Amino acid sequence: MKFSCFPLTMSLLMATAALSAQAQAQTTAAGSSMSFEQARAALLERSEQLAASAKAVDSARLRREGMQGLGGPSVAITGMGYRYSANVDLDLDPARRALGNGISHLPPQLGGAVGQLPSLPANYDLQRKSNVASASLSAVWPIYMGGLGDAVRGELDAMTDEALADAATSADQLNTLLVQRYFTAQLAERAAALRRRALEGVRAHDDAAQRMLKAGVIAQVERLQASAALADAQQQARKADDDARLARSALLRTVHAAGGVRPSSPLFVSSEALPPLQQFLDAAQSHHPGLSKVAAKRRQAESLHDATEALRKPQVLAFGMREVNTSGKPNWVAGVAVRWTLWDSIDRDKLSAAGQRKVEQAELTDAQVRSDIALLVEKNWLAVEQSRTQYLSGQAQEDLARELLRLRTAGLKEGTSTALELIDAQLNLAKVQTERAAAANQYVQALAALLESTGQTDDFTRYMARADIQIKADAP
Repeated sequence: MKFSCFPLTMSLLMATAALSAQAQAQTTAAGSSMSFEQARAALLERSEQLAASAKAVDSARLRREGMQGLGGPSVAITGMGYRYSANVDLDLDPARRALGNGISHLPPQLGGAVGQLPSLPANYDLQRKSNVASASLSAVWPIYMGGLGDAVRGELDAMTDEALADAATSADQLNTLLVQRYFTAQLAERAAALRRRALEGVRAHDDAAQRMLKAGVIAQVERLQASAALADAQQQARKADDDARLARSALLRTVHAAGGVRPSSPLFVSSEALPPLQQFLDAAQSHHPGLSKVAAKRRQAESLHDATEALRKPQVLAFGMREVNTSGKPNWVAGVAVRWTLWDSIDRDKLSAAGQRKVEQAELTDAQVRSDIALLVEKNWLAVEQSRTQYLSGQAQEDLARELLRLRTAGLKEGTSTALELIDAQLNLAKVQTERAAAANQYVQALAALLESTGQTDDFTRYMARADIQIKADAP
């Protein structure tokens, strides 16, 4: 029995290797290879979210540039064209009586001469119609506005900084999303490869079990156990392939690629521990875009408070106006105006207090955000270290699974192990290797989250290049 099983086992192992090579070739043809750096470049170039953030920054910057001259002079020209009709009934009796009294006091010679003049009527109906066109040029120059212009410009500067902070946050989040989808796709590819490899081995041993049953070497129950293991392996392989296809689709949509994408940068783990936690805490306090946004919100509150205070102060402006006429001597006026509101219906003390509360709110928010970020950094730092130690500690389990598979393979050749025991050993190795790949993916995801929480997402590729352990999708 031992001698007859050996050639059969060798042929099955050779068939397994051929099927593995064929599956690997099919996987390679499934999509074009793309490194993480290429995927990141494609994301930066094609992301609608980043483009929208850039538009928001441009809008805020242009609004600030448009208000640069706030508080400067303004010149306007006004033109009018109108037609009028005036009807006036003038009572001339008072003038006539006054004229008569005046004539009576004149010398006779003059009085007689004036008396021969026609007498004034009792009233006179005046009617006047005309078309008139006029134009005037006016200028206003605020000389002193109590600092209102600076307050408005300061608020717009802060709004621009807020837009920049939002854009930086969007970029960091997208980078973390890319890490998640890229290396999840890599993990899914490795899991699918391991499941396919296990399926090939189970199928080969199922065929061997069928032949052994016909030869009377094994019992019917062992044959049924092998068939059940094959059915389960087939289902697990199909699920792994579906998961890999879904992960590739998610990556494809993230980088907006035209065709299929197959991640080529492997999962990685660094055997060295991370730098001390305090180093990441200090980096977060300096680089996290959330703190920049809170600072911008505080400056907006301060500028709004300054604007409210500016309305309490007097306003001084120079003005001038001149008629634009084609003939004649035009009219003009120029001067200085001062306006100081002594009282109105708005309670400016309450408005000032409200603005001060906004400033205090921003200060308290800043303290809370700093505390939350520090806690998040510590959480992510610990997650990276836990994933790293979990992967390293899994080496003993993988070594044990490999040794068990070697023993079961040798035992099958010598007749001391059953095909089912060999199948279990193969499936166990695939399970252990998948779990270690999942631990490596957890390490990568935790590292990306840590760098995002410290505002250092651009350093991810540096950590990736320094990692001394790489787990490729098609690695045995």
